[in-house]
Amino acid sequence: MTAMSLLTEVVNYGPGGIFSVYAARPRLARLPLPGVIVIQEIWGADDHIEDVTRRFAEAGYAAFTPDLYARHGRRPAALERSRVKELQEFMNALPVSVYFDAEKRAKAMQEKGGNRADHLQETFDALFAPIMSSPRHDFPQFMDPLRELISFLYKEHEAVRGQKLGTVGFCLGGTLSGALATKCRELAAAVVFYGNPMADEDLDAIACPILGHYAENDPRITPGIPALAEKLKAKGKSFEHHIYPKTHHAFFNDNRPSYNVSSARLAFARTLQFFVQHLA
Repeated sequence: MTAMSLLTEVVNYGPGGIFSVYAARPRLARLPLPGVIVIQEIWGADDHIEDVTRRFAEAGYAAFTPDLYARHGRRPAALERSRVKELQEFMNALPVSVYFDAEKRAKAMQEKGGNRADHLQETFDALFAPIMSSPRHDFPQFMDPLRELISFLYKEHEAVRGQKLGTVGFCLGGTLSGALATKCRELAAAVVFYGNPMADEDLDAIACPILGHYAENDPRITPGIPALAEKLKAKGKSFEHHIYPKTHHAFFNDNRPSYNVSSARLAFARTLQFFVQHLA
């Protein structure tokens, strides 16, 4: 499929082609190219994340975003893209005070969701329950397809074979991008957008530079970043991070009320410069 100056396609990989990845690259670029893996938010590999993937391809990379919820090209019913989009639109309309308050959220779903309430709750549980129950933020159901993808790209895929690879992840994907930096020596760079810090016991294993972008008003994550920076500095690890004033979690996502255009623009420019430095 051709989109403007890009080639886009869906590629299957892993044992029996169990996993799938959306791929984009400049149509006329000579291969192979450095690769960027774009890792989804909790909302999955949706229109926004695929758009971000194309942005990196337009910047001159072979870019990839795996669908971490799909196996053999199919998602569970509760995680189908239309269901997740419906939930996201519903959640976008809620006040922040309701968003993560289980009692208030359930009440809002019953009062405002109408006959969709059960579907909304089912999708919410399918998305968030596995995340909230993992104290280490070390999710094998997501890490396995990501590690498999890195190996596939580095060893096999013609567009990037043997070239440097970087990751960039958002929210859940930011957590996973940081975790991959501790587990995959094939990575040359990792970018984290408002992801949870890596586990202390994993910090020694970091083998690539990390760039972090964080929102000032993100009480679940940002308060822990200065301590992480000190730990990584003491260990001699490369960790550049920025905290963006007057922003909230998901400030990069232009489909969310938290979108902050000036901070998103600056963060994207810094990310591109970071990749130029470490993936060239």
